[in-house]
Amino acid sequence: MNDAAMIDRAREVVRLNVSALQALEASVGDALARAVEIVLSRPGYLIVTGMGKSGHIGGKIAATLASTGTASFFVHPAEMSHGDLGMLRDDVTLLALSNSGESRELRDPLIFCRRKGIPVIGMTQRPDSFLGRNSTVCLTLPQVAEACPNGLAPTTSTLMSLALGDALAMVLMDRRGFTAQDFGLHHPGGKLGMSLQSVRDWMGDRPPQPATVAADAGFVQVISAITEGRKGAVAVLNADGTLGGIVTDGDVRRAFGREGDVKALTAAELMSPRPKTVHPDARMSDALDLMTQNRIATLLVVEDARPVAIMHVAELMQAGYVS
Repeated sequence: MNDAAMIDRAREVVRLNVSALQALEASVGDALARAVEIVLSRPGYLIVTGMGKSGHIGGKIAATLASTGTASFFVHPAEMSHGDLGMLRDDVTLLALSNSGESRELRDPLIFCRRKGIPVIGMTQRPDSFLGRNSTVCLTLPQVAEACPNGLAPTTSTLMSLALGDALAMVLMDRRGFTAQDFGLHHPGGKLGMSLQSVRDWMGDRPPQPATVAADAGFVQVISAITEGRKGAVAVLNADGTLGGIVTDGDVRRAFGREGDVKALTAAELMSPRPKTVHPDARMSDALDLMTQNRIATLLVVEDARPVAIMHVAELMQAGYVS
């Protein structure tokens, strides 16, 4: 097989997958809505199970559900027959995946659910299979050919299962009113999760007090405060303690280009009177956007007109908020 033939074959596989997804889209109907209502009506977990490739897809679906507001986890069906059926409490729902619907490892969990009255959401191409017949709701996948030339390796079928699992998770997410803030709480790690955290999350329960000086503070006092604060900036306070401005390292450097005695300047004369600020309840992504758009390395966190923290790009990079 030459390069051109390999490329043509790869494109054919993609086309088969696209056609399968189009068939799946056309097939989605009332069964999915009923499945959603069952999950929402149950107080317990949504447990996902499946054997082989369906199990791998099921693990991903369970992870997506758990991260988007539906408490869920994956249990291997063979392990259920050896004690893990105890995880199927009376208040749970079972989501079982099997393209053929006849995976023998699913029989024990399905029989157990039937005896206990636990609702089962089945996902299969064969609604007349053992899984289909024992499902409270059967999410039937379209009958399409696998991309495998022998018609054996799961390809289009697993893709459809994954897409249908995503559809179920997203509809549940919408019904629960799951917000970006909720998503951030479930994803504290990684750049995405960090960006969805609030500035208050970054500050913690006991944030270090920001470096501050009075408006009439002298040049040496300002330099000393910037140095001790280790944020490259100091907040300048009005007489009533509210924010009056900010003096950054850049403001100090620019002051040396002025005429006269630099050391005679006060904080009020050095400061930028309208600094960029962010509220503690803002998302970290908003704070980072503000710093990027204005090309600033320091950002004041202000609440009730008073500075409560100073953010510096260097510490945000160190903590993983900036790559």
